[in-house]
Amino acid sequence: MGSETRVLDALRSEIPFDADADLLLTGEVHAGLVLVDLVNGFCTVGAGNLAPCEPNKQIDRMVEESTKLAKAFCARQWPVFAFLDTHYPDKPEPPYPPHCIVGTGEENLVPALEWLENDPNVTIKRKGCIDGFICSMEKDGSNAFADWVKKFEIKTVLVVGICTDICVRDFACSTLSARNIGRVPPLKDVVIYSDGCATYDLPVHVARSIKGALSHPQELLHHIGLYMAKGRGAKIVNSVLFDSENEP
Repeated sequence: MGSETRVLDALRSEIPFDADADLLLTGEVHAGLVLVDLVNGFCTVGAGNLAPCEPNKQIDRMVEESTKLAKAFCARQWPVFAFLDTHYPDKPEPPYPPHCIVGTGEENLVPALEWLENDPNVTIKRKGCIDGFICSMEKDGSNAFADWVKKFEIKTVLVVGICTDICVRDFACSTLSARNIGRVPPLKDVVIYSDGCATYDLPVHVARSIKGALSHPQELLHHIGLYMAKGRGAKIVNSVLFDSENEP
């Protein structure tokens, strides 16, 4: 463990980044919360191929922090958009093994967030690929996420979820690119809360036993995911605060 920590520290020193100022949310900010794939198949122990096999501190913290934020937003009647990774047996998502298959329960919200399905402040979008922004594109040319931003006049989206370096990063980067060409007005900022995100852990010795698998060191790739999103223009924060004057 000591050598792993030293390697991680060395790599972080080569690609460091400073977190942005804490995000203070008030009624004037016009913020919306985006939850990325807080589903059983990624977060609940033993739920499926990509779910953790045993309790995982980073994922548990992500679920806890995301739940706190969802409750805070809904208590204030602020908008929430939840992506749920959902697949059909005949539509795999290479290079990953089958996961979050319809009817297995893996595609459903984790127990701590099941209440979101009945909350009027919440928009739920099932997605069949990594990038939630791409999966929000409808056949008529509209985009469900962009329509949500416009409807609620959202200027800041706060993003949490899993996996930091895959679905969270891809969604943030696509949204930022769309913002830059005026496709998601009036959006200005994409903010990622570091403790509200997590990724999975696949050690080298385990990956070598799985055909086609690549190792996936959790702490390192969580850091890299945040680093790459910041490099694309996202703001990375270590704390989210609420104005006491807006307490429900």
